[in-house]
Amino acid sequence: MISGGAAAVVLAASAVVLPPMFDGGSEVPEPTAVTQVVVTPDPTKTYPPVSSFYDQAGPPAGSPLTAVDSQTLTISKDEVGTSLSTSQIGISLEATDLADPNLSADNVSMVEVLKGLHQPVIRFGGNAVDRRFFWTSTGEPIPADYTGDKAHPVRSAGPDDLKRIKGMLDAADAYASLSVDLGHFDPARAADMAKFGAEILGDRLVAITIGNEPNGFGDGDRRQGEYTAADFIKEAQAYADAMYEVAPNVPISGPGTYAADWVTPWVEMPMKQKKILTFHHYPLTGCNTGAGADQPTMANLLSTNMHERSIDYNKTFVEKGNAAGIPTWIPETGISACTGSNETTKTYASALWAADYALNAAQTGIQQTDFHSSMITCKGGPPMSVVCAEGEYLQPTGVMNVRANYYGLSMVSSIGAGKFLKSSNEGGGLNYAYAIQQEDGSTTVAFVNENNPETAAQTKVTLKLPDIPATATMTQMTGSSYAAEDGVNIDGAPAAPPAQADRPAPMDFKPGEQTQTFSLTAGTVTIMNFKY
Repeated sequence: MISGGAAAVVLAASAVVLPPMFDGGSEVPEPTAVTQVVVTPDPTKTYPPVSSFYDQAGPPAGSPLTAVDSQTLTISKDEVGTSLSTSQIGISLEATDLADPNLSADNVSMVEVLKGLHQPVIRFGGNAVDRRFFWTSTGEPIPADYTGDKAHPVRSAGPDDLKRIKGMLDAADAYASLSVDLGHFDPARAADMAKFGAEILGDRLVAITIGNEPNGFGDGDRRQGEYTAADFIKEAQAYADAMYEVAPNVPISGPGTYAADWVTPWVEMPMKQKKILTFHHYPLTGCNTGAGADQPTMANLLSTNMHERSIDYNKTFVEKGNAAGIPTWIPETGISACTGSNETTKTYASALWAADYALNAAQTGIQQTDFHSSMITCKGGPPMSVVCAEGEYLQPTGVMNVRANYYGLSMVSSIGAGKFLKSSNEGGGLNYAYAIQQEDGSTTVAFVNENNPETAAQTKVTLKLPDIPATATMTQMTGSSYAAEDGVNIDGAPAAPPAQADRPAPMDFKPGEQTQTFSLTAGTVTIMNFKY
């Protein structure tokens, strides 16, 4: 449980045991009509009585101010072809954060934050890796031409830092993805980092990325003149070959760009290691363009258009990964890459969006998604970050806090591993639904109800299950308004979801009935699990 303010070495050549998010390509789902197959009840079977029902908060006073169409969700036993991994969710940090002493097993608050995301991946990369990050295993001084500022300092990291990170990962049961500096071309140094990464992190290391967003290297940033995908592939090949000599079992991920046209050269690049296709995605990128649908506004964030566009965009990458037989990850995402605050940052709306984006991406075939964050203080730090440090600006106390979007991700990560089931949905407004078959044969249904919590009526749901349930549980995230920055709760408290065994039954749950009916309050994320 997390309150809002809470706070072995293996050889490089040994096999890296990956969490279950490294299956090759997965089928890209296509919408299909689903008809419920009615199961004949066993007249001799009895069901245990329901001991407690979920006490759901009602709609706002004066509702229904805005009526919501009734919703019918029909779930099939047929699988979509995509899965939800136990490590589906992660956070993305800067490579320089490897040197942050607050990332330690001794920092109980950070460990608890990670535990609330249930086996997350911590990705170390960002703009820092090619500009302000210096890896050294021999204690070399940082070169004089590395520059930063007070908020974004130049930092070096070495094996001792990886040992500290390993301790934190073990304590939190988390994983790491590293990035090597491509901005300063040095394959030997990258190989040295890969060697120590494999030796120290062992099976906690899931991948290494070569640089960060190399499609932005040209015109004097990291390279003089034009820097093409072909230029990148030539340099990346040298890096991959060097890393293979010392860490052959560590997968290489890339190209890690925000440009789709760099994907084909990457998937076609010969590589001895396992390969992962990665791309970065910030859906609302219209910082100064004036393009209405791309601006980071509340109306754009919580719209059907946003939901559908994300499916279409992510699908283009998944299809390329599938064709190459490699998994597709998003190691860096967020609502917007625009600097500073906007009307969506820090808000409860960002929690609703994060939950829907994570589930939407997974159902589309994305096997791992990291939300970009920062270890800088909550005061003055990047407002879209999932986590932040307590203390005055740039004076962290070491105690880690979380923002609203953390709770949406915690809800999704609590589902655990499973396979998406085909379903059909009618009505419900902005109430998106996902069905997952769990490893124990039960069915989890996740509802991300983006209808306005201040004005919308409850959504009357008719749920047609693929079998007859004997028991069921429920957990729910709530917030008072789209714009609220505080008061995000899960089951009435600012904490991660409780264990499934500790959750009550959904409202009006009727054991032994294949079709269930209930109403869901607007502006909530609800997870129900049905055991047969």
